Amino acid sequence: MDALTVHLEGIGWWSPQWPTWAAAARALRGEAVPPQAPVARPAAGVLAPGERRRAPDVVLLACEVAEQACVAAARAAADLPCIFVSMHGDVITTDAVCTTLANAPLEVSPTRFHNSVHNAAAGYWTVATGCREASTALAAGSGSFAAGLLEAALEALAEQRPVLLAVYDVGASGPLAEVMRADTTLGAAFVLNAVRGPQTQATLHLRHEAVPAEAAEARASVAAALPLLRALARGETASLRLPAGAASALVVEVSA
Repeated sequence: MDALTVHLEGIGWWSPQWPTWAAAARALRGEAVPPQAPVARPAAGVLAPGERRRAPDVVLLACEVAEQACVAAARAAADLPCIFVSMHGDVITTDAVCTTLANAPLEVSPTRFHNSVHNAAAGYWTVATGCREASTALAAGSGSFAAGLLEAALEALAEQRPVLLAVYDVGASGPLAEVMRADTTLGAAFVLNAVRGPQTQATLHLRHEAVPAEAAEARASVAAALPLLRALARGETASLRLPAGAASALVVEVSA
């Protein structure tokens, strides 16, 4: 395929150790970052207090990084089509629902079931921000981040407008932890635009290519994004190959 060119306007990030992109960028550049106590949960200030209390961690994570990216890009969240990407979704809630089904099926919580669906984070976000633009919830196994990045680029170019991409994973618990690679809680978000402008921080050229099946390493959504985030933090020109599914990769050329 021909290369797709999009421009990065804003980045969001959250992890327990580095709850902002500024902190994560310093660490990715190899700078000394003062140690601090891990942050238990993302703030997700975009949610109303009642929703924030009821929302599971994966929703707080997705909303926190999405809000950070919109602020960094100086874009109104309500105006942006959004794509929410997670390799496994809310595995904590899924484990709780499955455990209840196995032990006391009549006690399944409707709220927990509501939160277990893969597009829960997108739903909370669009309601909280008043966004009536298109929203997508996407999962593609080890190629989830590449699929989300490609989807966001295609949508931005097709519509000639900025698009929000949020990627996030939480650590699994219970029996699910034994069968899936989900042992960290990380989230990142990007605002991508078809047009270069004053908010542009970097330019990405994307190209899909076939690779031997064994070359596509299985990594959780945000872990797969780390090479790109490292290049962005360092302001480097880079050529990256992201796992994009069986026998394929997404080549990402990063430039200023």
